[in-house]
Amino acid sequence: MAVNKEKYKEIIAELEGKATLVAVSKTKPVEDILELYQLGHRDFGENYVQELVDKEAILPKDIRWHFIGHLQSNKVKYIAPFVHLIHGVDSENLLKEIHKQAAKNNRVIDCLLQIHIATEETKFGFNEAELHNLKMAQFENVKICGLMGMASFSDDMNLVRSEFKKLRSIFNDYFSPKQKTPETAETPLTIHHSPFTLSMGMSGDYKTALEEGSNMVRIGSLLFGERNYNK
Repeated sequence: MAVNKEKYKEIIAELEGKATLVAVSKTKPVEDILELYQLGHRDFGENYVQELVDKEAILPKDIRWHFIGHLQSNKVKYIAPFVHLIHGVDSENLLKEIHKQAAKNNRVIDCLLQIHIATEETKFGFNEAELHNLKMAQFENVKICGLMGMASFSDDMNLVRSEFKKLRSIFNDYFSPKQKTPETAETPLTIHHSPFTLSMGMSGDYKTALEEGSNMVRIGSLLFGERNYNK
């Protein structure tokens, strides 16, 4: 399937002023990416480090590359020179490595902290206690721009909505502007810059995510068709 240009235009119109669209291009050829690029799109998401490195080398340099998969610490160095935003930062050890590689490249790398909100144990992310105790001051070359979460893979949209609500609540606790008082002491994670990103919602649940406050969605199959992992 070629890029569904009509669906792309429909989604862009739906998101206008509400959310950023990250077009998930994993396993898709550069020709498909260029089709969306020629329509003016610049934000693309990849799950695999080697695939991202290969595509970045040959595609236009003004593309904003989002790494949206589970990132292993030993592979951070390959994307550190150019990645626009790392979505799935799910451990303090990964933060340390991103900070290290960003410093080597004289960069400050934008990141989202991944929060575990799904029922599946296979999903990654910080729990609330880990998030509360995270000491960000030590990572000068990392900029935390917000949170990311993946809902359960389920047809039960009430479950999915409840998980998005939970993530929005956590997001509001840390990233919503509020008047600080002596009673609301700062936690180690306290963030002072804005605007902030709440990345939740994919092809099957992005409408629900938008209703629950998402301002960044990751959509692949609606734009590019189903993926063929055997290619």
